[in-house]
Amino acid sequence: MIHNTAIIDNKAKIHENVEIGPYTVIGPNVEIDEGTKIQSHVNITGHTLIGKNNKIFPFASIGNEPQDLKYKGENTKLIIGDGNTIREYTTVNTGTTGGGEITKIGNNSLLMIGVHIAHDCIIGNNVVIANSAAVAGHAEIADDVIIGGNCGVQQFTRIGRMAMIGGMTGVSRDVIPYGVSLGNRNYLDGINVVGLRRRKVSNKDIISLTDAYKEIFKTDNLNDNLNNLNGTFKDNIYVKEVIEFLNKDKKRPICTPFSK
Repeated sequence: MIHNTAIIDNKAKIHENVEIGPYTVIGPNVEIDEGTKIQSHVNITGHTLIGKNNKIFPFASIGNEPQDLKYKGENTKLIIGDGNTIREYTTVNTGTTGGGEITKIGNNSLLMIGVHIAHDCIIGNNVVIANSAAVAGHAEIADDVIIGGNCGVQQFTRIGRMAMIGGMTGVSRDVIPYGVSLGNRNYLDGINVVGLRRRKVSNKDIISLTDAYKEIFKTDNLNDNLNNLNGTFKDNIYVKEVIEFLNKDKKRPICTPFSK
């Protein structure tokens, strides 16, 4: 059902089972798949593709131009998957030519009130970003991450799978998978044991990951610690994921317990 006060460009591609509320405005290059529900006063523009069964709440701004002074009107994109909830006053921008031209949000994530997702960000599946958190350009947020309210994530930062970021944390260093990160400028405060248990990870694997964490971060010399890591830890898929994350981009600053 489309409310008669909604303004929808004739070129927009809207599935017949999409609901659109009063005074929502949808631009010509927008595609919205079935089951998505858009409430009142939402603005969706740009080259934006929205999947199935999403819920978008009032005053969200989706697909507007990136806040990047280098942007010159290129036809960059925003892709949003299925089953996401985007709450009031959330803003999500399209990509830039300097960042792959795409901003992407996966499936089944929750963006709470006032969240900002900047240009060229890649947000995974089952991510929760709490109220008023801002994710700067080119950041990569993996699956199952939780970011607390009023956090600021610096541009190009990576946050690994199932990491948890405490409220009001300034994330300026990459966070390993399964890590817990806190602080005005983030430091590492252990492994997200609660999150692992919620995902039914075995106690044996959690203990092994926790022991490996202690070895990886026993000193501030990560390279030596990784080289000396006991080979038995590397049989643990969760430890392996942490090691791969650390080795993927050694130019990036890594959040550690010594980052305080």
